[in-house]
Amino acid sequence: MNIKNINGALFAMALVAASAGFTSCEDEPDKYEVAGGTPTIDYVRPVDAASKDSLLTEASLNNTICIVGRNLRSVTKINFNDQAAVLNTSYMTDNTIIVTVPKTIPGKVTDKIYFITNNKDTLDYDFKTVVPAPTINGMSNEWAAPGEEVNIKGDYFLDYDDSHLNIKVGENYTIPYEDLKISLNSIRFNMPEDMPKHEPIYITTINGTTKAGFRYMDNRGMLFDFDTPWKEGGDVLGNNGWHNRTITSDGTSLSGNYMVLGETAMGADGAWNDGNFSFEYWPGSWQDPETYSSRPRMQDLADFSDWKNMSLKFEMCIPKDNSWSAAPMQIYFGSVSQVSNGAAGVKDIYGNVLAGANNTFFHDEKNNTKLARALYMPWQNTEDKLYNTEGKWVTVTIPLADFIYDYDGNKGLSYSGVNDFSAFNIFVVKGAYNDASVLPTGVDCNPIIKIDNIRVVPNK
Repeated sequence: MNIKNINGALFAMALVAASAGFTSCEDEPDKYEVAGGTPTIDYVRPVDAASKDSLLTEASLNNTICIVGRNLRSVTKINFNDQAAVLNTSYMTDNTIIVTVPKTIPGKVTDKIYFITNNKDTLDYDFKTVVPAPTINGMSNEWAAPGEEVNIKGDYFLDYDDSHLNIKVGENYTIPYEDLKISLNSIRFNMPEDMPKHEPIYITTINGTTKAGFRYMDNRGMLFDFDTPWKEGGDVLGNNGWHNRTITSDGTSLSGNYMVLGETAMGADGAWNDGNFSFEYWPGSWQDPETYSSRPRMQDLADFSDWKNMSLKFEMCIPKDNSWSAAPMQIYFGSVSQVSNGAAGVKDIYGNVLAGANNTFFHDEKNNTKLARALYMPWQNTEDKLYNTEGKWVTVTIPLADFIYDYDGNKGLSYSGVNDFSAFNIFVVKGAYNDASVLPTGVDCNPIIKIDNIRVVPNK
């Protein structure tokens, strides 16, 4: 026997095995493999680790739960009643399955979860799914004129002959039921002449009551209505920067004056054109930059202390013949140390050193002055990349928590506190980021974008 040859053969086999193992680890480091046998279900608990000792016997549709047991990798399908759940193997182990209860209302209610195995065996477990109270996403136009049709969008708008859906406004007003056109995801009605303004709105079904995150003609946190002086004897707030956007009123007005972006051609690349597509409000003035007596800061107009749970809202109207189809609407706030209307280097009454008017505010040339912003591109999701509102006013809602982008569309920015909400800017321009999924190239257009009632309001 040649010991050398045997050792060489073993060494070669070891290399092959090592190589195979390395390739497997490199290509499929976390490969999920279905197990055989039968699962055992011990209990169901919340996903939240802090609540892991709490057991669940029911859950609302579209809620996420954690199923605990043994040999759970043998499960290949889960049904809640007669509705199939979506399984993600990244959240499946031998002992736990994290899964979301299907949002569709079951056709046949059995109050059971069915676990189907790789061997086509079925194990049932007693568990009740509950249809939740209504989900309210928003209303098409929060400032609709009396008689105008509006659409409240959401989910679980259930209406039965023996339990009608109800919309209550404030303490003493209910929209007549006969005026409502109800489907599971939509409630349409013509705005009543006597609809109370500024009051909370509640929708009630057999499954509970939900308070809407909006109010009719909501004037909370109003920054710009382009009509009302900001204080006794003060001016109406509007343009306060390098450019003067058109502020006007006509037969298309929603509620008096509105501001206009565009009114000129824009190329598909959304190239820089601040002269027609930028609205600037920079607090202060050359005459009195220190006190903001004539041009207040945004935080002087609205309470931003809970900004993480607030949204920017405005109404927008785009004529059908003047569709918007290129560049995002970049919407951003800034502190007075980043931009102001007044001489740079002056210290205000709060101890802040004013930045003065500057180009950096637009496009963040310096990394330490990048301003968090939202990128709003409704045309991106249209089939032909052309977006308009058919000449109707619609409400736009953008959570302040979504103001995370820089000029070029990179993520990672945020606000740090109330002082970051002093200046305000809207600029329709693309930026330079080359990821088309973030900043896509659009279509040549000649947009007219009308905006009114810019405000910040609580999400709930």
